This record gives sequence, structure tokens and C-alpha cells, in this order.
Amino acid sequence: MTVAAITGALLLILGAAEAQAQTFQVIHNFTGGVAGYYPGTGVVFDQAGNLYGTAAYGGNYNSSCNYVGSETGCGVVYKMTHHGSGWVFNLLFSFDGSNGYNPEQQLALASDGTLYGTTLWGGSGDCHDFAPGCGTIFRLQPPASFCRSVLCPWSGTELHDFQGGANDGAFPQVGSLTFDAAGNVYGTTENGGLYGPGTVYKLTRNGDGWDESILYNFSGASDGANPWAGVVFDSAGNLYGSTCCGGNDGFSGVVYKLSPTQSGWTQTVIHSFNYLTDGAHPSGNLVMDSSGNLYGVTEADGPNGGGTVWELSPSEGDWNFTVLYSFGGSGPFGGLLMDRAGSFYGAAQDTDHPWGAVFKLSPSNGGWNYTSLHTFTGGNDGGIPWSQLTMDSAGNLFGTTEVGGSNNYGVVFEITP
Repeated sequence: MTVAAITGALLLILGAAEAQAQTFQVIHNFTGGVAGYYPGTGVVFDQAGNLYGTAAYGGNYNSSCNYVGSETGCGVVYKMTHHGSGWVFNLLFSFDGSNGYNPEQQLALASDGTLYGTTLWGGSGDCHDFAPGCGTIFRLQPPASFCRSVLCPWSGTELHDFQGGANDGAFPQVGSLTFDAAGNVYGTTENGGLYGPGTVYKLTRNGDGWDESILYNFSGASDGANPWAGVVFDSAGNLYGSTCCGGNDGFSGVVYKLSPTQSGWTQTVIHSFNYLTDGAHPSGNLVMDSSGNLYGVTEADGPNGGGTVWELSPSEGDWNFTVLYSFGGSGPFGGLLMDRAGSFYGAAQDTDHPWGAVFKLSPSNGGWNYTSLHTFTGGNDGGIPWSQLTMDSAGNLFGTTEVGGSNNYGVVFEITP
């Protein structure tokens, strides 16, 4: 399998111990203000076991970001370091609007320890009246090796400033960035592009800068509209992703494949969702296993009305679609995590878990068993887990909730087997 495939898909397929009983603990309560609040994205680990994430708001005061009430701040990037039996929280970077506002995609960690991510708003583009900019792509570089203090600053660089309109995307949304073997960066925007409902783009390093190219412009028709997910590579260099909307019925969404050719990239829709039978509005990065099967989630509709977990399996040039599990209420939004045993982990709100729950789906006798690992109360344990989960090498699960905790600004949590 190529480096691209490993980066795009297998970063989600981590070693896991089978859990017999779980222990839930909050490892950080967001405090608001300078330290950030409302973490809507998941966390990632580096090789040393440090944890990185973003909070959508907070950070250094900036009046251009005053769109969410009395508190201000354009969002932050943070690091958490394991220390003894606990974790130490450190602020790495605060956005100021001109370089981004509201980081809503999960960070991507490059092999050199550099962090890449996007902000939903901010930058110099002019896409709406109620918040600045059309979004940005940024990179954070760790301090020089001689700096030993946890307070050593990270340097932030804006790689691209989205402009919207016909020639560029706007509003990078859910999912995360993907790298190829050459270190080029791939992602999606929810809006913008030639027809308006989003793009797939590539950033190519050019000396000290980066050049953006649009690989595909969604039309909003049967090819899909408004991607709520990034893209992943297969071993042949094809890209796969999903859109929340568009498709054969105009609104349920699609799963697509982008294939490189000498003249550009060619899109093929490999599944168009039927909201009654399949679910609707897929979101979060797809997972690809070693056999080339794709897995993902929808956040609405389906047989029980609240979203689904689904599989697409290649078969003689076509793809077979299967619903693995159907939710009631509201399904998972942040995508799935897959372990080596083939079990899936995610977080969702449904009719039985209005504040959300972390779940596990395990294959069993041709079917799938659902296990709730933790049900959130909206109190000190947090509530509304929008993010994708992350697993460390010991099989511990980590994630965030957007609200709740001791300050009601969200938490980072850990579930240990």
C-alpha cells in the first residue's frame, strides 16, 4: 500500500485491545476566554503520545471575531501532554481573523511533526456579511529542538486564503486534510467553485509557498453538493469522498471517486443515497479497509430515521451498498474509527441519548452488535460529541464534546478499556 493510502485511510485503523469494561474520565475542561471553548473537532496523537486539537472560539481578543455573544476570539490550537496520571494543557496558537477564524476540521499531522488544518471562516475573502472571510488553510510548525520548555512557541503560517466565487472554494467544513507521498495536501470546501456547491482541491509546495489547484467543482446535481468530508486515497492513487447533499434525489448526498488522468481528474459517483433506505447527508472522512471496502456514516434519515453506518464493497466493477446500523434521532456526524479487529467506534446523538453517546459496532455472525461505551449527561462529563474519535496504541479512546464540563465550554475525554 502506498504512503498516500496509509495517510488517507490507515491513520484511522489503529491497534486496539478488546474492551471488556470501560472507564470514562474528563481529561480537560475548557475554561473559555484565552484558553478556548466549544471544541467541535477531534484530537490527533504524535509519535510521542502528545495530543493536539482545536477549539472553535476563544483565544486572544479580536473584535473581528465577535460573532458568538459576549466572549470573543477566533479559535485556538492546543496541545496536551501526558504527565504522571494526568494531562497538561498548553495553548499553541490563537487565530486573529485575518489568518483564520473558527477551526472546524480535525488537525492532520505530517510525518515531520507539523500540524495542518483549516478554518471555516477568516482570511481576506468576502463570502458573507456575518463573519469575516471564506476560510483558510494553515500549518503549525513545532519549535526548534533546542527549545525544551513546554511553553516554546509554535510558528503559524497561512498556506491558502480561500476567496470563494467561481475560481476558488469557500468554507472548508467537516473531515480532515490528506497528504500524498510527495507531501501535497488535499481537502474539500463546502461552498464555492465554478458552480457554487463546493470543491475538491490540492495544495502543491512551490519553493517557500504553496499553489492551489481545483481538482473538481461540484455542480449540485447528481454529482453531489456541499462536501462535509475530506478525501482518502486508495493504493492506486484514486481519491474517495462524500457530499452531504445533491445526488439522484437532489438532497441526500453521494459517495464519489476521483481518478487521475493526463487531462485532470475524472469524477464517478459510486453511490447516490436514498434517504428512506440508506440514510442521508454523509459526513466525516471515509474509512477504507485493506480489501478496498469503504465505510462511513450519514447523520439523518434511514430505516430508523436518525442516520446510518454503511459499507460500500467493490464487486466486478460496481459497488454494493449495505446499511450496517440505523440510528433513531440524529446519527454520527464526525465519521468512524476502525480498529484492527474490524470494529467501529463513533459518537452520535439519538432518541435514547439526547446529549450523545460513544458507541462500538462489532461484527458478529454476519451482523453487527451495538454497544454504548458512554452516555453523556450534558453535565460535568460533557455533551454533544460532534468529533471523530481517536485511539492510542493501548486501545484507549479520546474525543471531545462541544459543550458541558465543569464550565459548560466542552471537554476532552478518555475512555479506557
